[in-house]
Amino acid sequence: MKLVWSPETALKSYIDTVKLKSVSNFQPQQQCEKCKESGVAELLSSMAAGWNSKFIVECYSHGGPIAASIGLAVAARNTGARHVCIVPDEGTRLDYTKALAEMGVSPPPEIVRGEAETVIKSLDGLDFLVVDCRLRDFARVLKVAKVSTRGAVLACKNAWQRSNFSWFKWNMVLERGTRVVRSVFLPVGMGLDIAYIGSRNNGGGGASSSGGSSKGTPSRWIKHIDQHSGEEHLYRETSF
Repeated sequence: MKLVWSPETALKSYIDTVKLKSVSNFQPQQQCEKCKESGVAELLSSMAAGWNSKFIVECYSHGGPIAASIGLAVAARNTGARHVCIVPDEGTRLDYTKALAEMGVSPPPEIVRGEAETVIKSLDGLDFLVVDCRLRDFARVLKVAKVSTRGAVLACKNAWQRSNFSWFKWNMVLERGTRVVRSVFLPVGMGLDIAYIGSRNNGGGGASSSGGSSKGTPSRWIKHIDQHSGEEHLYRETSF
């Protein structure tokens, strides 16, 4: 089994997210203050629902916008997914819960307190993960995440706020052997860096995605876009 894209579910979740934001009891300026990240809620909602995600996890930073949470909550409702949000402390949990209630998000996600890296190690089989790049250990969170055998979508929000654009490469921060099928950087909100992780079942299958050789030596093409110049670079990686 692997993740399968459903445009119908993606569209429904997108529309539901737009409706939720429009019928909120908040005035436009208050909505803006709560969401801030233009387009993030709708994009993440349609992606999580479109890939029929069943275990959605997000890492929330204290005082941050809740746009991602709104979109993911709608997606979870449409796919019947478990939705977990990791917060650093009790104060953040209270503020976060209040903000969701004020925006009319129901049901809210399951909230877990603790260090993101520690908590993520205890969660197995996630297939949609959103990490805030403002977290000091966001790269470690990505590395230790236990994704589903059918694949996963990993998203880094606030990507423009990373201390150094040039060092970040998906194949460098993820666990060795993780198969990144494709990745893309989108100028949505404060930047979204997204990677699609291939399924792990059937061993050496999927040569068309990873570029495996006829002798069974796995290889893959990696596309990297320089965030400053916009130049696109293509690399071929072979594992020995």
